[in-house]
Amino acid sequence: MENLQLSVIAPAYNEVDNVQPLVERIGQVFGPLNMRFEAIIVDDASTDGTREKLLELAGQYPWLRVVTLAKNSGQTAAMDAGFRAARGEVWGTVDADMQNDPGEIPRLMAMLDDNVDMVNGWRKKRSDNALRLIQTKIANGIRNWISEENIQDSACSLKVYKRHCLEGLTLYKGMHRFFPTLVKMRGYHVIEVPVSHNPRLHGVTKYKFGSRVIRAFIDLLAVRWMKKRQLQYSASEITPAELSVPPRQAPAQPRVPLSVKSPSSTGA
Repeated sequence: MENLQLSVIAPAYNEVDNVQPLVERIGQVFGPLNMRFEAIIVDDASTDGTREKLLELAGQYPWLRVVTLAKNSGQTAAMDAGFRAARGEVWGTVDADMQNDPGEIPRLMAMLDDNVDMVNGWRKKRSDNALRLIQTKIANGIRNWISEENIQDSACSLKVYKRHCLEGLTLYKGMHRFFPTLVKMRGYHVIEVPVSHNPRLHGVTKYKFGSRVIRAFIDLLAVRWMKKRQLQYSASEITPAELSVPPRQAPAQPRVPLSVKSPSSTGA
């Protein structure tokens, strides 16, 4: 397997007008950096020609890989497919709608060190309408209250991970909203930094707030259960060689003769 420094991963569902600007932006950012990288765009069974457009782009950009799902399976499944295909030591994720700028990834990568395993983007100044901002604020507040978290923007797709944070993790539907918590549960350190958030270039969001709120709440309860029921213990293997010094034995106590009471001689 080729040793790559970075895999940029983006799920795409009916984003035919956005994938070309996304791919071009990735090339603009990482091409001049002399970095060994790849971009993996996962087509979630689009019906608008997204897959065909991606294959056309893959013919122009040798670092672009296209993964396609057999049927529409949702954002978590698309992310999981991208993770399984990724060859980079670091994974950077973005949405395909260009609201996340791939140009932020190098800045976030520079924050990874011995004490930081994941950098979560925080869309501090979001380019959304007022209703969406209110909905998001409420959702984040409820999420943190129930899951006992302090992440400002768990659902932001702009994230950077060391590979081991998520490699081998079994995901379930809807779990993409809780990646910071899942990474923390594996014992890794997560930080959160403000990132840019841009208006959508083309089209509309395919994942509506109202259609997913009930499922997201159920998923949140599942994450809370996982946190509460997580195994926490310390164990180590011991061997006979570690018992080179025999255990100290308590000194023998002198035997004290039993005293026998003689029957009283009075009152006979």
